[in-house]
Formats: sequence, structure tokens, C-alpha cells
Amino acid sequence: MFSNRDVADYYNQTQIHYKKWWKLDKYLSVHYGIWDSSTRNFSEALLNTNKVLAEIAGINEGERILDAGCGVGGSGVFLAKSKKAKVSGVTLSEKQFDFAVENASKLKLNHLLDFKLEDYTQTSFPDETFDLIWCIESITSTPDKTLFAREAFRILKPGGKLIIADYFNTSEDKVDTKGFMEKWRKTWSMAPIESMEEYLPKFNKNGFELRKNHDYTKGIYPTAKRMYWSSIIGAFPSVIYNALFKNVSRFAKTHYKSGFYQYKALKKGLWEYRILLFEKESPLNNSKNI
Repeated sequence: MFSNRDVADYYNQTQIHYKKWWKLDKYLSVHYGIWDSSTRNFSEALLNTNKVLAEIAGINEGERILDAGCGVGGSGVFLAKSKKAKVSGVTLSEKQFDFAVENASKLKLNHLLDFKLEDYTQTSFPDETFDLIWCIESITSTPDKTLFAREAFRILKPGGKLIIADYFNTSEDKVDTKGFMEKWRKTWSMAPIESMEEYLPKFNKNGFELRKNHDYTKGIYPTAKRMYWSSIIGAFPSVIYNALFKNVSRFAKTHYKSGFYQYKALKKGLWEYRILLFEKESPLNNSKNI
């Protein structure tokens, strides 16, 4: 199982890869892009992910939002610009934190954006701070979703919302003969990827009601395929580089393989991409779970 330090090391060690392949300086995204009939290119797909989540969440202008696992702060920038939201972001990665802070200052958005080096299962925010908690492909990093659900309930206002876009095992019955899922998660420092049957009760039992559940697996397929070809193209130079430089960090050394593993697992129907919207139940309704 990966520790918080492992997760931080992964993002610190691979940020240079995302800068090259994801054009991080320009698009500020470390997530799958969602494609639809009007999407013309990869940059639009990355932006579309933020748009889709914002639409599903029904965000009102000026809301107080926590980006849990904020990466380099791209979603915060989007929400600040499009919704005038006041966004706090938390990340474990020192490099992501520095990038996010510097970029917020560069864009003159410091009045709407702030960032912290914190664990989203144990934050420093007061009770009932946020209208919405926003999570794009971040909760899969924690092995204990229950801890996150409890913390999310604590810091959300009554009636507050929690939106999660993430990866889910399609079925415990499917056999992953090549071990693609396990190999993929290890290259990305993720916890074991859970099925919906495992995942949902941890939120239901801790004060959340599922309001919306959307399957966007087809929408992220072109991104998964793009990652696959990036891994194929990058394999030979990566192998040569690893052979020449023995001090390559552990995650950077195998990162190119992740694109191959995730796509092969997707092709075999072993995982799906879903966007879930939960609502914090009132204390009266939640009493049935205590």
C-alpha cells in the first residue's frame, strides 16, 4: 500500500512528464479529458472535464469550494474564472503546490484561490466551511475512503455537495489474467481500485446520499488511447535513459508503462470512469446510519 509520502513522490517525480505530454504549463490538467461530439482536440477534452463536473454539480456563482487533490490548481483556476468561486486546494505534492501558488499569482487570482500542503482525509479547515468538495481522479489515491467521507462530511455545510470523478473496477468477477489493473495502479501510486459495490457504502454510511451517477467511460476512451500511444512512443527512449542514468527515481523510471496498462485494462472492460454527485444529508436523515 502506498503512503502519503509515496503519493507525493509520484507527483513530484513525474511532473516533468506531465509538462511534456500533457502540456501542463498551458492546460494545468493532470486528469483524463472527456470527449463528446463537439470536442475537436485534446486540450478541449481536458477543459471539458471541468465543464462536465461543474454542470453536474450545479455550481452557483461565488460558492466556497474545496478541490481535494488539486494537482497544479487547474480546476481552481477554471472555477474562479467561470463561477467566481472561492477555491481552496489541497495536495500532498510539494512541486504541485509550488506550481499552483505561482500560477495563481501570475494569473492575479490570489483573492479567489489558496492552496495547502495537506491530506484531504485530515484537513485544517473548520467545520461546515464548504458548499462543494471537488475531486477529479484523486480519491483513488487513498486506501481508506471512509476517512475521506468522514472528513468531507465534517467540512461541508448542511446540504453541501461532493462530486467525484474517478476509476472503478467494473466487477470483482472479471479475471485480470495479465495483472493490468495492479500494474497500472502501482505506476500511479494508487490504492487498489474499488468497485461501486465496495465504494458507495463508505459514503452512504457516513452521511452522504448519492444524487447522480454518470458513466463517462466512452468519453475518456480517446484520452486513454492517446496515453497508450504515448507509452509506445516513449518506451524506447525511456529504456535507453534508464540504462544510461542509474539514479532515475522509482516512479519516473516506470511511468511510461502506465499508459499501456490503463488502456489494456480498459479494452478488457476491467474498469470504468464515473462521475458521482453526493449530497450531505441533514442530521435528522443521517441519524438512521448512526
